[in-house]
Amino acid sequence: MNQTTPVHPALRDQILHHLTYTVGKDADHAQLSDWRFALSHALRDRIVDAWMSATRQTYKADAKRVYYLSMEFLIGRLLEDGLNNLGLADEARAALSDMGLDPEAVLHDEPDAALGNGGLGRLAACFMESLATLGVPAYGYGIRYEHGLFRQSFADGRQMEAPETWLDQPHVWEFERPEARFTLGFGGDVTTRDGKTVWQPTEMVQAEAFDTPMAGWKGRWVNTLRLWAGRAVDPFDLERFNRGDFAAASEGEALARTISRVLYPEDSTEIGKALRLKQEYFFSAASIRDILRRFEADHGDLTALPSKVAIQLNDTHPAIAGPELIRILHDERGIAFDDAMHIAQNTVNYTNHTLLPEALESWDEGLFGRLLPRHLQIIDRIDDAHAKAHPKRTVTAREHGQVKMGELSFILANRVNGVSALHTGLMKTTVFKDLHALHPEKIVNQTNGVTPRRWLNACNPALSGLISDTIGTGWIGDLEQLATLEPHMDDAWLERFRAAKRTNKTALADFVREQLGMTLNTDAMFDVQIKRMHEYKRQHLNILEAIALWQEMRDAPDAGWTPRVKIFAGKAAPGYFFAKDIIGLINDAAAVINADPLTRDMLQVVFLPNYNVTLAERLIPAADLSEQISTAGKEASGTGNMKFALNGAPTVGTLDGANVEIRERVGAENFFLFGMEAHEVDARRAIPDHAAQAIAADPRLARALRAVSDGTFSKDEPNRYAGIVENLSGPDYFLVCSDFTDYWRAQREADATYLDAKHWSTMAALNVARSGWFSSDRTIRGYVADIWKASSLL
Repeated sequence: MNQTTPVHPALRDQILHHLTYTVGKDADHAQLSDWRFALSHALRDRIVDAWMSATRQTYKADAKRVYYLSMEFLIGRLLEDGLNNLGLADEARAALSDMGLDPEAVLHDEPDAALGNGGLGRLAACFMESLATLGVPAYGYGIRYEHGLFRQSFADGRQMEAPETWLDQPHVWEFERPEARFTLGFGGDVTTRDGKTVWQPTEMVQAEAFDTPMAGWKGRWVNTLRLWAGRAVDPFDLERFNRGDFAAASEGEALARTISRVLYPEDSTEIGKALRLKQEYFFSAASIRDILRRFEADHGDLTALPSKVAIQLNDTHPAIAGPELIRILHDERGIAFDDAMHIAQNTVNYTNHTLLPEALESWDEGLFGRLLPRHLQIIDRIDDAHAKAHPKRTVTAREHGQVKMGELSFILANRVNGVSALHTGLMKTTVFKDLHALHPEKIVNQTNGVTPRRWLNACNPALSGLISDTIGTGWIGDLEQLATLEPHMDDAWLERFRAAKRTNKTALADFVREQLGMTLNTDAMFDVQIKRMHEYKRQHLNILEAIALWQEMRDAPDAGWTPRVKIFAGKAAPGYFFAKDIIGLINDAAAVINADPLTRDMLQVVFLPNYNVTLAERLIPAADLSEQISTAGKEASGTGNMKFALNGAPTVGTLDGANVEIRERVGAENFFLFGMEAHEVDARRAIPDHAAQAIAADPRLARALRAVSDGTFSKDEPNRYAGIVENLSGPDYFLVCSDFTDYWRAQREADATYLDAKHWSTMAALNVARSGWFSSDRTIRGYVADIWKASSLL
């Protein structure tokens, strides 16, 4: 921060100032939210100072900027995060206490920003924080969703969806930028005028910018998260209103706002698919225009764009950004097509997040052509140029009636990165095998990471306090310093480590009692699986093992079982009915198991609704065991696995995604490994009756499946889970049954280890000490050096 930065009064005085002059309340009549707004504004003032300073330094240095395009930014609550990053948390709590307030109540009054769903969005948020911590000039670009994904609740164990109304109250952290609006179009025709191609859309919408400052550690640098909201070009039809057609008078505004209302609108219908594609073009096109506007304000030569701009596509959702950049350069700026394509290919980079072919987006060319006719032509020209450069190529961006966004992203990218060593290697031999053969230099690895500021220092004060007491606070900005903990791990230190975990487990048990009226056994192992609901993540393997364990416990209740609390959380996409059935099965099984007087002191099952960042911040510090059980070769990386290890929860997991690197770094002896490896999965799947063989070979699995199919957990509707049983008994594509026996073995190994408190706490503590490499600061340094060729200004 430069020397002209204002000196602020005491935080307490600033809070009272904003309570009066910003919120418009006096202390005697202020509500909890008023105090939260006042504190947020007091903090925001200080963040804005650093924000303005960072912006001035970027312009002065004429620095290269990084632009990170993502459909999701799961930033969670910003108040406590900002207080911690600026070193004001203790002062804020003291000020609130002095004024007779409960600091935790004020801090936790803030709603989670509903801007994402899972790992993709949380990774983007970690990256924004690390970019600021490292002083790399950057913008994040996404959509300002009014309702996010959905608010999840359960009715008779089934998932229910309601709007996530986080913007019902003012969002203190954002700054509306009405001057930053771009008019975008859909549909229409493509014509030629004076030798130039002209796209004439028939449906227009405006993108309006809302900026949120993203502060790094110690507040030394602040970057910008710019989110786009849909606005109507003509928001109000006065003539219709005067005719008495009041609803129709505002129809244009309602339709325009639809584009930024919901994250991942249900796309089982043609209109739902169209809305998704519109969303992707909407935010990508607005972002490209904004990037070019900023560049052209200071630079006249567009061929220099790659030297000043690095665009990162976070998955295929913003893939249309490449063709849009070419369209503007060629159609609107008059640059030759080949030159425009060359500029784009040296500016755009693509992060792949999946090896599932169905998750590599593709669009029906009829729909695509109706909404984006000029872009379809440009994609064909990109294909033609690629074919000319590589005559023997076999891969195209458009074929069999589909526009393939993964292939398009690869062709237009300067660098394509995977997000774990295993995933990157598999990209080269599976989804992008042919393209990798043509472009062997393109694919690079950048293993994901998480920010230690939120995911240890802030969310786990019991443990982070112990760490800082032991080795100082330098680890918060340099996570690899955690390695210096190992020499301190004597019996006394391990007892303090266990006490920190007990503190977190007690806090989670209090929360569960308050939310669900359920009393958890805090002496039991807290066994946690929290992530988006999906067959490849195999929550159904977890609940099947819990059912089999319950059955074994009933057979021999006095056999000295290790008590367990199985904790689940995660949302299923509204149209993903199989995943919703898994949620129902978990809840129905929990109802039976938790009510069983024979076993309820040894086994409990809990599914916490509405999983979000704040809930993760409660669950991860309290976890004893981390469930990372995806089918090998299907999880690109994961970041939850890193957060659990960093907070002292050993993993039970497959050799999938970043699990491989976690196991290498924490030590094989501190990881409960099971299951087939990626190279074994295809061979097993090729056996026609692999599931039947696995069921026949394991009586525990067979009995658990019978309990699901005979209505043990759904007596009112015995066939409720027939679809799950049929899937697992037949195709079982994700090999739940084939991995079940080894999963059972690994779980019993974890049981035996947990009973030895010193052994377990040593394993857990070594997971913490050896997880320093999984900082998103390290990941961002990799992107800066290997992909973006950018620099830090700190």
